[in-house]
Order: sequence, then C-alpha cells, then structure tokens
Amino acid sequence: MDGLSGDETVRPWRGTKPELAMSAVLVAAACVAGYVMAGWMGLAVVVTVAAALALAVLRALLPKLPPEAARTARKKPTARALGGYAQRRYVVETGIGSLAAYNGELRPVLEHLLAARLAQRHGVHLYQDPATARALLCRDPRDADLWAWIDPASRPKESSRGQAERNGIPRRTLARLVDRLENL
Repeated sequence: MDGLSGDETVRPWRGTKPELAMSAVLVAAACVAGYVMAGWMGLAVVVTVAAALALAVLRALLPKLPPEAARTARKKPTARALGGYAQRRYVVETGIGSLAAYNGELRPVLEHLLAARLAQRHGVHLYQDPATARALLCRDPRDADLWAWIDPASRPKESSRGQAERNGIPRRTLARLVDRLENL
C-alpha cells in the first residue's frame, strides 16, 4: 500500500514529535533566561521573538498554493447580484419611492399577477376584457382607485423625467392592491 496505512491522508507532521519537543524546551529555556536577565520585559521580548520565528517557520513549511488558486484568493470579492427575496424587496421599496421605478419594475409584476389570477380563477383575459377585469378587482367602491395603479391601458410606454422625482405607489395602496390580488 505504498507505505500508507489504511488511511490515505498524508500527514506532514507525522514523526516530528522529537523536533517539536526540542523546540518547546528551547523556547522555555529562552523564556527563563529572558526573565532572569531582564524581568518581565525580557520575557515579553523572548515570547514575541519566538512567536515571530514560529510563524516564519510555519509559513516556510506549509505547502504553497497553485498559481491559479493564489490569484483567485487575492482577488477582491465582487458584488453579487440581488436574488430572491432581496431583489423583490428592492423592487417594492423602489416602487414605493419613485413613480418611474413603480411603472418600470413593480407595475409589470403586479399586472402579470392580476392577469394570471383572472385567467386561472375567473377565465377572464385582462387585455381582451379589461372592463370585466376591473369589475372583478374593484368589487367594493372603495377599491375603485386601485384600478388606476394596475390598468394596462394607463401604463406609460416610456418613463418621463418628472416620474423619477415623484413618489411611487403609497404603501397602503400597495397593501390593499396585494390583498385584493390574493383574494381575487
């Protein structure tokens, strides 16, 4: 078995107990000598020098990374694209803060949800029969203002400069709209 026992793991520190024990005795003797010669300051200097030497020796003894792995380890991490919940939360928050963001990002999502809900549960096509869609969404007279936020016919084809500065959908209106979509 090529000199390895049943364990295939290579252990670089195997058989180094005598050397490690001698190093520990040498460091202990140096610590005692430093304390005897200069007190606590001498001891502190010896411990610091011994630790620095130990780190230098370990760095020299440890295996080197392949060049590709070393390059990737040195690279700065790049920003990850938002995904999942964080992305959806960002879309909602920007849709509340800016009318342009609402019309560009959040409104199409809500409109798609409305179209899917109407088709699945009521057999109504949002784009072919918007009057029936509006009647189903706005059953209660207090929900009549919701239609303006989701009406496909009133969606701007492109955003204007003034929309970026105006607030988007109010939180309460968005909550009512989502509630109506869930109960539709």
